[in-house]
Amino acid sequence: MDNGTSTPLQQPPADLPAGPYDGASPYDAYVRASVLNNLQRPLTDAPDEMGFLVSTQVMELWLTLIVHEWRAAASAFAKDDIDSAGDALVRSRRALTSLNSTWTPLASLTPAQFNGFRAAFGAASGYQSAMYRHLEFLLGDKSETLLRLHQGDPAVHETLVEAYHRPSLYDEVLGYLYRRGLPVPEHIRDRDMTAPYTADPGVVEVWRRIYAGPQRDPLLTLGEQLTDLAELVLRWRYDHIMVVRRAMGAKTGSAGSPGLVWLEQRATKPVFPELWEVRGGL
Repeated sequence: MDNGTSTPLQQPPADLPAGPYDGASPYDAYVRASVLNNLQRPLTDAPDEMGFLVSTQVMELWLTLIVHEWRAAASAFAKDDIDSAGDALVRSRRALTSLNSTWTPLASLTPAQFNGFRAAFGAASGYQSAMYRHLEFLLGDKSETLLRLHQGDPAVHETLVEAYHRPSLYDEVLGYLYRRGLPVPEHIRDRDMTAPYTADPGVVEVWRRIYAGPQRDPLLTLGEQLTDLAELVLRWRYDHIMVVRRAMGAKTGSAGSPGLVWLEQRATKPVFPELWEVRGGL
């Protein structure tokens, strides 16, 4: 029965400040929660649109963190700071795991539920994500055609142009291995960094030496860290395919993209390819 008094569970702890905050709370001033919580603008009355918007926005935040960590790791490898690089890779693995889980709220959308708000996209499509493009460039999957899509947004385009011309995370790893005395081929070290990375037999041999050596070698640990990331990226791509296949099948994607066909083509692109190829020869 409610007798007008608060129970102990309803009362604030005695050591909390008693008065109101002068403006936004310190928490909100730091986290900017009120900004984040006002970024959702559903355009329909479809009950599933809010979940789609929130999930997609959360994906963008995780992508931002992963890009941040991979840039930090690449910079550390360039300085031969393997400890800092490894720490950044570990943090990015946790972020990738969380990124992949954001498919869960969308994974069971039926065609009718998806169609309830799909028209609100207009010309918007996930392949237009600049942060995902940045992630792909860090993986060595460079594309001038996709880079040009962002020319209309100068700030975004400038950031992507920098990433397009810089060595990828994997390029920095291979440079580090070369400085550690491993025979990374010269044509790999001096390659055009704006070209997509492709597997090379000489790099397979580098990883073969590492994996055939002492099993507690820090370089083997590095190889497994990169393999973890590659696997999570591949799982992200596959889960994306399954969400689209379940919600819309083989329909043309928004903005006229090929939809499922496009995603299936992208999913076949290798991530750190020699780390997968080397395993067959051990």
